[in-house]
Amino acid sequence: MADMLAETLSGKSVMGADGTELGKLYNVTMDLESGRIENLLVEPLEEGSAHVDFPQDESGRFQIPVARVQAVKDYIVVDR
Repeated sequence: MADMLAETLSGKSVMGADGTELGKLYNVTMDLESGRIENLLVEPLEEGSAHVDFPQDESGRFQIPVARVQAVKDYIVVDR
């Protein structure tokens, strides 16, 4: 994947590869030693959230491993 500034990702919609809209990117987590991004924190949509199999943080945001990201264009597309 090409390099991309984090500010261009803020608030971007996140969609499953199957076309299901999951929510909006809230933030990312990273490994402080390596500087690598680990997870996308996604604010879920109100409806349809129950069918998502990603773990959630204490605020109910999905924690999607960055390795599951397939594409970043108009949406962030992730493998579900």
